[in-house]
Amino acid sequence: MILLARTTPLEEVKRPSEGLSLFFIDFDKKAPGLELRKIKKMGGRAVDANEVFFDNYQVREDSLIGEEGQGFKIVLHGMNAERCLLAGEALGLGYVALKRASKYAQERIVFGRAIGQNQGIQHPLAEAYMNLEAAKLATYHATRLYDASSKDSSITQHAIGIACNSAKYLAAEAAFTACERSVLAHGGMGYSQEYHVERYLRECFVPRIAPVSRASTTSQDQQIDRQSN
Repeated sequence: MILLARTTPLEEVKRPSEGLSLFFIDFDKKAPGLELRKIKKMGGRAVDANEVFFDNYQVREDSLIGEEGQGFKIVLHGMNAERCLLAGEALGLGYVALKRASKYAQERIVFGRAIGQNQGIQHPLAEAYMNLEAAKLATYHATRLYDASSKDSSITQHAIGIACNSAKYLAAEAAFTACERSVLAHGGMGYSQEYHVERYLRECFVPRIAPVSRASTTSQDQQIDRQSN
C-alpha cells in the first residue's frame, strides 16, 4: 500500500503539510502494529474500504517514494490524474442512468401512451444529457492537457489543476442530476432494485466526495478560485 507518514517532527517545519514522506510498503495484515477495521458502505462494494491503525509499525527505509519530506506534494500532483478518472466514472454513471430512464419511458404505458411522450419526462432527461455532454468536453480537455504536459513544458501545473478540478466538479454534478432524474422518471419503480437506477444514484456520490469533498459551498470551488487567481 501507499503510506503517507510524518518523518520530520511537526515543531521542526513551517507548515503542517511539510515533513511528510511517501512509502510503498508491503501490506501484511498480520504484521505487528497494523490493524484493519472494515467500513460498511452504501455502495462501491466491489472494493473494500478500511480504517487503518498503525502502532509502532516498522517501515523499510528503501520503500521511500521520491524525496524525504516531499510526500504531500507528490500526493497533490497525483490528484489531478485521479480527478480525470473520477470524472470519467461520473460520466459513465450518468449516461447509463439516462439510457435506463429513456428505455423505461418508451416502454411504460399509462392511459394508452408511453410516458416518454410527455414533456414532463422528456425535458428533465434532455437537460441532464446536455449537462453530461458539456462535462464530457471539459473532461476530454483536462485529460489531453494532463497527458500533453509530460512533453510540453509550456503547460503549467496551475493550468492542469484548474482543468482537472473543473472537469471533475462538472462531471460529478452532471452525473448526480442525471441519476436523480432517472430515478424520478421511473416513478415508484425507481426506488426498486429491478431497474438499477437506485444503485447508480448511490454510486454517483463517490465522484462528488472524492478526492476532495464537495461540502457546502465546495472546497473544490475554493481550489479553482485559488488556482485561477
